[in-house]
Amino acid sequence: MELASAQLYGITKDEKFLQAAMSYADREPLTPWLGADTAAHYQWYPFINVGHYELARRATGIARSRIVEYYRQGIERVYQKAKRNAFLRGVPFIWCSNNLQAAFAIQCYWYRQLSGDNRYEQLEQATFDWLLGCNPWGTSMVVGLPGDRDYPDDPHSSFTVLNGYQTLGALVDGPVYGTIYRKQLGVTLVHGDEYAEFQSPYVVYHDDAGDYATNEPTMDGTASLVYLLAAMESEQKSAEFMLDRGAIVRGARHEKKIALVFTGDTYADGGKSIRTSLKQNHVKASFFFTGNFYRDSDFKGLIKRLRKDGHYLGAHSDKHLLYNSWSDRDSMLVNREQFVQDLKANYNEMHRFGIIREAAPYFLPPYEWYNDTIAAWTAAEGLKLVNLTPGTLSHADYTTPTMKNYRSSDSILQSITNKEGDLNGYILLMHVGAAPERTDKFYHQLPVLIDFLRNKGYSLVTISELLKAN
Repeated sequence: MELASAQLYGITKDEKFLQAAMSYADREPLTPWLGADTAAHYQWYPFINVGHYELARRATGIARSRIVEYYRQGIERVYQKAKRNAFLRGVPFIWCSNNLQAAFAIQCYWYRQLSGDNRYEQLEQATFDWLLGCNPWGTSMVVGLPGDRDYPDDPHSSFTVLNGYQTLGALVDGPVYGTIYRKQLGVTLVHGDEYAEFQSPYVVYHDDAGDYATNEPTMDGTASLVYLLAAMESEQKSAEFMLDRGAIVRGARHEKKIALVFTGDTYADGGKSIRTSLKQNHVKASFFFTGNFYRDSDFKGLIKRLRKDGHYLGAHSDKHLLYNSWSDRDSMLVNREQFVQDLKANYNEMHRFGIIREAAPYFLPPYEWYNDTIAAWTAAEGLKLVNLTPGTLSHADYTTPTMKNYRSSDSILQSITNKEGDLNGYILLMHVGAAPERTDKFYHQLPVLIDFLRNKGYSLVTISELLKAN
């Protein structure tokens, strides 16, 4: 019911569904088996609360924090058991224990994604590793995976026993308490116990077709494993991205893709020129505007036209706040509540243009200045922090002649062209406008820049396309 209500809220934005989902979440904040030593067969199925994850993705502020905390409390219960053994195993050895193991690994993964909190990362990895061989028997629990190591090749399956057909990719039930195993009727090891020296009275596992208690392929467990492996693969792709203090500052280096990004707060004098250049060259770009920008009636037409053209429109804070000190990057100038309220206000302004939060998950910090704390707060709000790729002067197009760091448009363009062989995955950040004192407007160079990049074989994409694996 929590999952259904969360999904309905995501579709309708009707607050009654959000309230209903929160009510259901509060009725079972922790999945009951978490931290338990035993349970009846499939007593608390499904073994993971998917509703919490979907609700946390859609909720904001205190409500979201409460749901994420429910996940953390459940993980902590398991951790208190897991820390007592070398394998960091905190899941009970009940029938289909591998199903619980896969589900718990997913909960750890979801918690990390939702919160940005990595304190349980070691536990998450150990839980995942257990399924692929880091266990007392030294065997994977997945038929056929990995192909060059020990895995269940004699599962309790009629396909295998009668026809010799291997159920590749199937997750088997997994080890059980000795007390459970000894009560089973009809369990007979057909081919002997290859793991005899690793068995104990406490817990057993057999790779044998005669052991239906520990070595039978399980469909729901395999479904969970498919999700888990897909999540790990996605994260591996994400690891290809360049990070700086928790923000993604560059896409994959093996792809000749570049994201042209424009930010705006006070000025939009280049809006018409930029839009025309992009449209004439059939380029989709990304625009990150503050709430100030979205509220300005003079910019309303530009925003609507950019959205109609199919460009990515995102958030850049509401009031263009300076989050942390220029001189001491770790010194915060806002607290978390101020950050969240300002961010929410930015998205509220975007919503007036039909831009929903789920369609704009990337957040670019004001002044392109932030620290690890801002990155963690952004992740806790279900968003992804992005910033420009260092190495060019594209972002210096706001400077004026009276500034010490002033850069002409020619020097900015040259800083980009000089890196022609090393621009893969770049986030090239420019501004949609600049102060009147800057008469040498870089946006007039945009057609030249686009021609240059395309001639060098680069695809110009939106930020969501550049970072689609994350």
